[in-house]
Amino acid sequence: MKLLRTTLLVLGSGYVALAPLSADAKGSTPSTNAGLVTFSAPESIKRLERSRHKVDFFHLANQFESQGNKAFCGPTSSVIVLNALRMGNDAVAKPQDPSLVTDEDRKLLPAGFDPLFHRYTQNNFFDTRVQEVKTRAEVFGQPRGEGAKSDAGIQLRQLAGMLAAQGLDVKLRVLNDSLKDATMREELKQNLKTEGDYVIINYSRPLLGQQGSGHISPLAAYDQKSDSFLVMDVNATDQRWVWVKAPALFASMRSPDVQENRGYLLVKEGKTTQARETP
Repeated sequence: MKLLRTTLLVLGSGYVALAPLSADAKGSTPSTNAGLVTFSAPESIKRLERSRHKVDFFHLANQFESQGNKAFCGPTSSVIVLNALRMGNDAVAKPQDPSLVTDEDRKLLPAGFDPLFHRYTQNNFFDTRVQEVKTRAEVFGQPRGEGAKSDAGIQLRQLAGMLAAQGLDVKLRVLNDSLKDATMREELKQNLKTEGDYVIINYSRPLLGQQGSGHISPLAAYDQKSDSFLVMDVNATDQRWVWVKAPALFASMRSPDVQENRGYLLVKEGKTTQARETP
């Protein structure tokens, strides 16, 4: 990444920091035909009603949560998918998050009562195996070792490794010129209309005419008539879920990040041998 000047921007993972401008931030041209339609618009309702590729939407919506800080679009997307896959599946033990209930709170509860649910959160996502891929501190900018450079945020390949560490089956699609739009469209459509698998995308906001830089969120539905995908944006503070025209979405994913282009992940439950007990 060529260093030009320092500015305040959102990195590929959604982390706000003082960082050098990347090619994505300085040289890309926003799409003039992204066709963004917010989820609450009447047109959005029509698209969702007529969509034949929306099975994933209902499972994701039931587990949706907004990212708790500006660095966590990747972990948030991950826990939404993990909970969508594993809630109700007793074959895989789900973790608890002790940070959700303080010691003072516990003193007020009946003896022996456990106030915590077994589910994935943006905090307990970073268990020991996930942190072998990238630690929480490294996401916030701590160098991995002595003499190493800061690598704040989460790149898509790193997120794939984190989800695999949680026992999921993950396919990484880095968007280069060899991956054609028609191929992607059909692969994503097939995923969105089938049970038990999900899509997480990594894309450039400026290429869609949005504020920010790189971002990660789940993909929820596809509408054939408008040739658009529903992006379930996990930054519910500043953004809204939006329908994006397929060519514009593909262009926003076929954009440079730190080491390679962005893209998407195809995620489903791993084999029984991959699924693991979570302490």
